[in-house]
Amino acid sequence: MSAAVTGPQADDAEPTPAQAPTEPSSSARTAHQRWLENRLSAHRFSPGIWGWLVPAVVAAFAAALRFTGIGNPHQLIFDETYYAKDAYALLQAGYELTWPEEADGDFLAGNPQVTDEPSYVVHPPLGKWLIAVGIRLFGTETALGWRFSAAVAGVVGVLLVALIAQRMFRSVFLGGVAGVLTAVEGHHLVMSRVALLDIFLMMFVLAAFGAVVMDRYSSRRRLASWAAAHSADAAAERCGPVLWWRPWQLAAAVLLGCAVAVKLSALAFFAVFGILVVLWDLQARRLVGVRRWVRSGLLRSGLPAVITVLPAAAVTYLISWSGWLFTTGGWGRMWHQDNPAEGLGVLVPGPLRSLWNYHASATDFHTGLADGHEYASGPWTWLFMGRPVSMHYQGLSRGEEYEHTNEVCAVDSCSSAVLDLANPLIWWAAAVALIVVVLLWLGRRDWRCGAILAGYVAGWLVWLLFPDRTMFFFYTIGFHPFVILALTAVAAAVLGIGTGARHRRSVPRTAAQILSARQRNTVLVLCFVLLAVAVSVFFWPVWTAELIPYDQWQLRMWLQSWV
Repeated sequence: MSAAVTGPQADDAEPTPAQAPTEPSSSARTAHQRWLENRLSAHRFSPGIWGWLVPAVVAAFAAALRFTGIGNPHQLIFDETYYAKDAYALLQAGYELTWPEEADGDFLAGNPQVTDEPSYVVHPPLGKWLIAVGIRLFGTETALGWRFSAAVAGVVGVLLVALIAQRMFRSVFLGGVAGVLTAVEGHHLVMSRVALLDIFLMMFVLAAFGAVVMDRYSSRRRLASWAAAHSADAAAERCGPVLWWRPWQLAAAVLLGCAVAVKLSALAFFAVFGILVVLWDLQARRLVGVRRWVRSGLLRSGLPAVITVLPAAAVTYLISWSGWLFTTGGWGRMWHQDNPAEGLGVLVPGPLRSLWNYHASATDFHTGLADGHEYASGPWTWLFMGRPVSMHYQGLSRGEEYEHTNEVCAVDSCSSAVLDLANPLIWWAAAVALIVVVLLWLGRRDWRCGAILAGYVAGWLVWLLFPDRTMFFFYTIGFHPFVILALTAVAAAVLGIGTGARHRRSVPRTAAQILSARQRNTVLVLCFVLLAVAVSVFFWPVWTAELIPYDQWQLRMWLQSWV
């Protein structure tokens, strides 16, 4: 296993035109195609057995962290009281139901008491359906039931980060680094151990991003093959090919449809990833020599994408509402009966008109949400972790028993907490890494840095458009993978320091000098990873509701805003 990459620019180095065959014949076409693939940064990458073994081991490690003690505390913490109970209601009726007051006790005892009245909720149902899978498997008498699916989503997220980083940076080592950093990162860990919706949004967004990246490689290789076969066809060079069948793009559409079916805020990722794909296609057509590359890209790549992607995403989203659509008792389900259609609206089936009205109401709620909250925070504070969310806190005095683990407080006072606090080293280093990624993108036009920044735009900058809305730090889990990928991009740059064939003064480097630089750089990256693991070990108790002395809890509250 090798680092296999010298820096962010290694995957994008463009050969000079002199390296290409001037008039590729049929015998030289393969070589010409390889040159074009290299120019398009569509290199094939075969990591071998290590490419699967390393991510699998990291995912197993992540699973151990997420499932160990997942039942502590055995109570509905923070917004679990909504989503876990909604998930149970979906199993019973296919739509959300109203719960009587003080229903948590019966729910935790494995005997939920729910009414027949529909409940108005503002989030689509897919995330709650996924939580319901765990409840179906394990019931409600154990917290594993309503937290199981979130933990699985967290593990899948770790695996995907490792695989995507490996492919983007063409390095099994860097893929392992990205996976380990995600596995031990506290924000990701906490969100994987509570039954909230955002971890599912993260999983689908990350999977869609991976599909978008794979579509980039696949479509560019197809363009290279087309260009090699039509290099002498002037008419073809003016227009370029039509790319209808793009399976990775369709996969991304379905996954983004799933993300939106978890939370409507995923629409930002849908829009930003769509723009990213179009820009990549325009650049690819320009690089292979298509003369009208803007028109060609918009009409022969962009238009087919709109025709195929939007319906795939829309159908996926509608399927997530099946329980509501194919029953009649859900909130607002029969709205169309009291509001007859007018004009072209008569062509729309009644249930779909009711669903549209539901979404109009939910949109008004989301845009108008401005209620104060003790743990609310603005997007400008998220990159610095200014106000993490306390999801559970219980203080005990000497001799009191902690009911969730039957431990007894043996000192004057004890604390049990679940604080949605990121690993400070990883999170704050990522804030610096973001600046580096911006500079790398501006200076080298590295597509990977641009892709990472797209994740920040969709998951972070978009929230700045709603300054008055009540927001929370845990929303950042949506762009958490791009935080890790930003650190990975910097790690790739560090690995490349001093490993070029020549010094800046054009003095050749010896093989021993290059090997020494690689070893030094690898040690630097590994030291950061090990230090991040050590920081996670330190903060583990306040992420997992472990019973600790109060002064130990206070020792971990580095900022007053964390309390």
